[in-house]
Amino acid sequence: MTPPSGVVLLTDRLVARGGLDRVVAGAVAGGVRWVVLREKDLPRAERAALAVDLRAILADVGGTLVVAGPDPLGGDAVHLPAAGPYPPPTHSLVGRSCHDETELNRLTTEHYATVSPVWPTKTKPGYGPPLGPAGLRKLVRISNVPVLALGGVETPEQVTACVKAGATGVAVLGAIMRATDPTETAASLTSAYVEAVTPVLTQTRRGVTQVSTSGLRPTVPTQGSSLTARSGHGRPQPPTATKEEK
Repeated sequence: MTPPSGVVLLTDRLVARGGLDRVVAGAVAGGVRWVVLREKDLPRAERAALAVDLRAILADVGGTLVVAGPDPLGGDAVHLPAAGPYPPPTHSLVGRSCHDETELNRLTTEHYATVSPVWPTKTKPGYGPPLGPAGLRKLVRISNVPVLALGGVETPEQVTACVKAGATGVAVLGAIMRATDPTETAASLTSAYVEAVTPVLTQTRRGVTQVSTSGLRPTVPTQGSSLTARSGHGRPQPPTATKEEK
């Protein structure tokens, strides 16, 4: 299973405007293809029923539901906390929350990691200080798996900054969950991601076409389950931007 990329939505039914199903459906209409089901306070039966509902919403667009915690609730994709379990379960897709170099170095068979907080966040204010784009870039470079940027990502400009730092995508909660129009917000963030990773063709004086990028060279499908970078294990490589940013 391909690791998440693009705009990844984290759920929080307590802040979702108009209900969680409505927000997720709106985000999917705006281009989101990955959703991480949190809601860990719910009984397993209720959480499993919610997973069924969200998978149905994602099914029409080939999207994927990832479940927070070791229990995939009938699926095969989970996202684990930094604290454990270790070793990770052997599901088709396993992600892990990380916050520093030590936690990234502890990864073994995980397929991707989230790195947070990149910016101050209302959802989990206990972590910090914020990494900022520079701190994110440092952790991306030492990670052996693709990295999603998490924490305080609310604007297209922040999405662009995360991509330029080497993240394969951004994990977003509040900006979409609290949005009056989740479709519009998701579309805006997704468009920023696509623009940041899409090569730009420029014409030179001699008529030779060159490719200029913001640091990534992904394959960006118009349909399908994800936006996937084509490089090694899936982490985007910034060959030209890196030199300029040093």
